[in-house]
Amino acid sequence: MCLAVPGKLIEIISAQEEVFPTGKVSFDGVVKKVSLALIPEVKINDYVMVHVGAAISIIDRDEAEKTLEILRQLGEIDDIT
Repeated sequence: MCLAVPGKLIEIISAQEEVFPTGKVSFDGVVKKVSLALIPEVKINDYVMVHVGAAISIIDRDEAEKTLEILRQLGEIDDIT
């Protein structure tokens, strides 16, 4: 099953260093580099939904925490991080 996972944007990598804007997103403590090309208005500390390595939307903190809790209950968080 394909699904998007919420994470917190902790760093934006300069556009000069990358072809497309990228950032580092923390997923429950695991940090991964993701594309920000689809949501260029994103800011550090925003929560984003990430699907196949690309941030696809900005969400609020409550929604991110609720989604992470559901993934933990389903035992899916270990497969993601």
